[in-house]
Amino acid sequence: MNADFSNITILGGGLLGGSLALALGSLVPPPRVRLWTRKIATANTARELGIHEATCELQQAVAGADLLVLAVPVGAMAALVAQALTAGLPAGCLVTDVGSVKRPPHQTISPVLAGHPVDFIGSHPMAGSERVGISAANARLFDRAACLLTNDNHAPTALTEALERFWQSVGCRTTWLSAAEHDALVARISHLPHIIAATAARICLKNPLDGHFGGGGLRDTTRVSSGNPDMWAEILVENREALLGPLRETIADLGAVLAHLEHSDQEPVRQWLDIAKHQRDLLHPLF
Repeated sequence: MNADFSNITILGGGLLGGSLALALGSLVPPPRVRLWTRKIATANTARELGIHEATCELQQAVAGADLLVLAVPVGAMAALVAQALTAGLPAGCLVTDVGSVKRPPHQTISPVLAGHPVDFIGSHPMAGSERVGISAANARLFDRAACLLTNDNHAPTALTEALERFWQSVGCRTTWLSAAEHDALVARISHLPHIIAATAARICLKNPLDGHFGGGGLRDTTRVSSGNPDMWAEILVENREALLGPLRETIADLGAVLAHLEHSDQEPVRQWLDIAKHQRDLLHPLF
């Protein structure tokens, strides 16, 4: 059990919220975990999975919480924090999130918490799946996952250290960045790959029946394009400032290899592929 937080409330019953509740429930001894969701059916499924204090009642969910984890779309976070305060979120509770971008939460949640003895620290566990919803929840989802933490609101050191221990307790590797550094990093290593997977699915599987003849390369390259379009559209638009540069760089890179192919220049194509192989091979020890 993480000794820093004994009463943890998770707002949002999707893949990340459900998986976090299961991961915390597997600790010995487990903290008290309450999972709030808007839908009764989701709460019922959560209880069937062993998340016994799943509820649709926000007041019940936040009572006595010393850590509040926002596992809802980034655009909904600030309003939900305001509702949690009205519902009785205790003074001294630490608020964090699992959002894929970090500048918007820091910018929108801070005004809501102004005047309240409640701090916000950003969190982004780099864990997920193309599957969505509480039924896809997995207690091992965070094992060895990177968790990127942001403290642009300058929460006290005691809280930053406690939150870092919290994520480590469920298996994460933690790193601190500014919100701007975080958004620039994930634009390249997460959001751009999703766009590339999506365009591969759009072009390669224009005739879906062709996929029956594909191998592992097609499967692996396009896998994440099966993610929730509503969620990913919000992520890409929210992080557009950081994403536009890498996306333009990608278009230019494809333009270069297109030009080589148009001129039947095999050696430049080989060099292009060799650089890609070298950079990908360096990643192997991390997987």
